[in-house]
Amino acid sequence: MSVPTASRGNHAPERRALLTARKLLQEKAIAIENDIRGLLRNFGLKVAAVGTVKFEERIRELTEGMPDLAAIIEPLLAARGKLRTEFARLHRQVLAVAKDDAPCRRLMTIPGVGPVVALAYTATIDIPQRFRKSKAVGAILGLTPKLDESGESRRVGRISLCGDGMMRTLLYEAAQILLTRVRKWSSLKAWAMKIAKRSGMAKAKVALARRLAVVMHRMWLDGTEFCWTREAMTPAS
Repeated sequence: MSVPTASRGNHAPERRALLTARKLLQEKAIAIENDIRGLLRNFGLKVAAVGTVKFEERIRELTEGMPDLAAIIEPLLAARGKLRTEFARLHRQVLAVAKDDAPCRRLMTIPGVGPVVALAYTATIDIPQRFRKSKAVGAILGLTPKLDESGESRRVGRISLCGDGMMRTLLYEAAQILLTRVRKWSSLKAWAMKIAKRSGMAKAKVALARRLAVVMHRMWLDGTEFCWTREAMTPAS
């Protein structure tokens, strides 16, 4: 599979396919890992918390001295290994495409936004000029609250969840990283932390995911990098 580059024109469909294939391999590998955990649990063997790299070593350690069980688990480990290998290959392609794409590089200056999020965003939005206002991006991705109206009562409900589910999930994960793992302070994080203190961390993550979608659109249009010391989004956008 050749790596699509920005210089060859509009490659949004190919990039979406690349990201989808990567996600599928990752999900299948995780599913097999969970199945292996379940099978071993039936024999009183607990895998416990173990990273991806150490997973196979841990399984062989648990099944040592149990040849019949090891023979059952071995094909699953082989399938899981193949999936992980192919996942890594597609992930390297994602990194290469993002590195070669100027908008992706700018979007990755945002804390919490990595190559996968940046590439998925550019592939999903595709043509940023089709949105007259940056705030519209949050709505198109299903990150804006629904307004529930019943008779004379009006209340703000949960987010609409319309639009692209994968992109919405990635933005939420980026928001979570920014709030919980990025140590460097920024006005964007300060804005989200105020919401967390007022309404709780869960709502703050959703609000930040929506804000990220808006900020990324504005940066893409303006050709700017992330600003740590002031709001990156123009209020009137």
